[in-house]
Amino acid sequence: MSIHGVLGETTSYPKTYDPSILYPISRQLGRNEIIKDVGFDKVYHGVDMWQAFELSWLSPIGVSQVAMARLFIPADSPNIVESKSLKLYLNSLNFTKFSTADELKATLQKDLSVCVGADVAVEIIGLDGSELNIAKPMGVCIDGALDDVNEELVLTDDIDSSFLKNTKWGKLTTHQFYSNLLRSNCPVTNQPDWGVVQIEMTSDHQVDFGNVLKYILSFRQHNGFHEQCVERIFADMMTYFQPTSLRVLANYTRRGGIDINPVRVFNSEVGQIGRVVRQ
Repeated sequence: MSIHGVLGETTSYPKTYDPSILYPISRQLGRNEIIKDVGFDKVYHGVDMWQAFELSWLSPIGVSQVAMARLFIPADSPNIVESKSLKLYLNSLNFTKFSTADELKATLQKDLSVCVGADVAVEIIGLDGSELNIAKPMGVCIDGALDDVNEELVLTDDIDSSFLKNTKWGKLTTHQFYSNLLRSNCPVTNQPDWGVVQIEMTSDHQVDFGNVLKYILSFRQHNGFHEQCVERIFADMMTYFQPTSLRVLANYTRRGGIDINPVRVFNSEVGQIGRVVRQ
């Protein structure tokens, strides 16, 4: 995967509003890899919800204002926005005057929509808001599923979907489970990205939590953006469990004041995207 521009370079923080900082990356880059590796080429439904905790601008008389923002980027947009460029863009607003928070909101919507090629929804959240309360992940935690296994788990070089093969048939069941152990690497900086992955699916295949955990752990040395990792998990679940409904959500930990929460669904609602304890 080749990505050019200011990514990965030492960059000075802008002091004037500059929407040209926003750097789009085609979603098709990651999806082509999934098609190659998994053969899954279906349309993705869902949203990427970004939470920005370092939003600041100036009042008309030059007083600093602070708030938080939620950005909702549809999964069918042709592009994602590179996270470092979003941080720099948000910093470019720090010394820009807006008459109201609604004016700021309109500016964010316009600039981000242009970058990703689709309509982006924006929420501005004040410091006294209750929208960002901590929520518990859905279902059961599978992180202890290997506690009774004596065989050492080999650290794989990349994603190993073989752990999901040869699932046994069973009765149609709805499963809700999550893991706190999702780890991957940024393909630009190679920095680790940690997340909580939550999966809800209805399938007539039995779910072996130990094998699913091994699969999640196989992401530990994978280079991929947050959105692409979630889409790979979604594609593998669709391929190996053939669910009648599926929802995959990952709540990634914050970097640079921003966290990313992609969710992909099949015959399911996007639903609430809560903020988990490590965010």
